[in-house]
Amino acid sequence: MKELSVDNLYLDYGSGAAANAILKGVSMELQRGEVVALLGPSGSGKTTLLRAVAGLESPKSGKIYIGERAVFDHERRLDTPAEERNLGLVFQSYALWPHKTVYDNVAYGLKLRKMRGSEIAARLDKVLPQLGLGQLAQRYPHQLSGGQQQRVAIARALVYNPPVILLDEPLSNLDAKLREEARAFLRELIVRLGLSALMVTHDQSEAMAIADRILLLNNGKIEQQGIPQSMYETPDTLFAAEFMGSNNRLPGQVLQRDGARVSLRLDGATLHGTARGTNTGPESTTVIRVEQVLVAATQVDNAIRLPLLTCMYLGDRWECLFHRGGTNEIKLRAYTSQKLEAGEYWLQLPEDKLWVF
Repeated sequence: MKELSVDNLYLDYGSGAAANAILKGVSMELQRGEVVALLGPSGSGKTTLLRAVAGLESPKSGKIYIGERAVFDHERRLDTPAEERNLGLVFQSYALWPHKTVYDNVAYGLKLRKMRGSEIAARLDKVLPQLGLGQLAQRYPHQLSGGQQQRVAIARALVYNPPVILLDEPLSNLDAKLREEARAFLRELIVRLGLSALMVTHDQSEAMAIADRILLLNNGKIEQQGIPQSMYETPDTLFAAEFMGSNNRLPGQVLQRDGARVSLRLDGATLHGTARGTNTGPESTTVIRVEQVLVAATQVDNAIRLPLLTCMYLGDRWECLFHRGGTNEIKLRAYTSQKLEAGEYWLQLPEDKLWVF
């Protein structure tokens, strides 16, 4: 069952000749119990889309439904106020009242809805322990860690059982280590409570870890959408390939295409790759994920030979940089389990992982 649907949404900032188009015909759906991540670079329209769903922005045209109820329809001149859409919203800054306790922060929305004190207490007695806040109810925001503040913001969004929870970069204010822990907690919470959530993020690792489905936005349009695995392993466009992972761009010249198989000239050798997208002419771009490059000391198939420049220790692996300067300069990165000695190495580029766009 659909909890949220957006149909052909357009939104501009400004008017007339100075209008700046932010959303350019975006359509999407969110099913019950599903988490959809809006992913993309700054300016792609992901936060604007979230705010339009929340009722904080007024689109130029299109439709928005929460369940079967229309909350925005340009043709019918319908634009339901944010407070009447019954959506849970977790802001990037958490937006907690500094002078209110955890209990009062979470209860605030229920009090605005004129709910009885006994029912508010019952709701909070259920929600706060679910988020590990049961013992922190009388603390103030400044007495909490960043992760605890985030949980208070989520509790406030969940306490009145909204059909959809909207998360605006919910982990961006946390440091790297805490972000990993919070990511696991958030995914576990979503699964355990069966939440339906729409989440904005610019972090592809965060999107893949938490979401059931990803919508990748680029310049106000959906570039590609799908489950995290398909988005990462089978990108449809160069933009999707480069945004969803860490890649090497290689100066390969396409020689021939036979179906999806592409022959190309790279560093003086003829290699084979796989065509993705529709453009595989002379101006095509060749990429391969860093983790797909295989390093060998002796000659192997579909490989080029490059000198090692340096290796960097990353904890669980080494990232090695290979470089040859000159007229036909080429740079390539690869991961290895141990530090490499100085010298030249064969770098194997598997045909199905060497993508030509």
